[in-house]
Amino acid sequence: MYNSANVSEEITQKIHDSFAAQGLMKSLGARLGRIESGKVHIHLPMSDAVTQQHGYFHAGATSAIVDSAGGYAGLTKFNADSEVLTVEYKINLISPGIGDELEAIGTVIKPGSTLTVCKLEVFAHADGQQKLIAHGQQTLIQIRS
Repeated sequence: MYNSANVSEEITQKIHDSFAAQGLMKSLGARLGRIESGKVHIHLPMSDAVTQQHGYFHAGATSAIVDSAGGYAGLTKFNADSEVLTVEYKINLISPGIGDELEAIGTVIKPGSTLTVCKLEVFAHADGQQKLIAHGQQTLIQIRS
């Protein structure tokens, strides 16, 4: 159905539908990438809409896509009747966002029945190379419908 590994079709569809409903992701031009159990990728192509005054990817765009990647990674670990919300996240911007595209990767470190902790990473892709530009951690809360 979609590009996913070890995730039910129901959860994969839920993630795709939820992502499509996010106005911010549409505004940024982000697209959903690979979905695995406990790991989700989101891609953001370079455009004038996502830059800051020096022409780099804006920290707000970087943070937004990695927050969503972590949230969806957490969602892969729950039942289809669950939702997640970010309780907190911290991100270190360790290098300027220079490149053709950003790739945000959220990875579940510790799933829990209430709180889940994720590792957050953002890579800039340019000229066939990738560089880690941001790293962080996120705590999610599971909400049952």
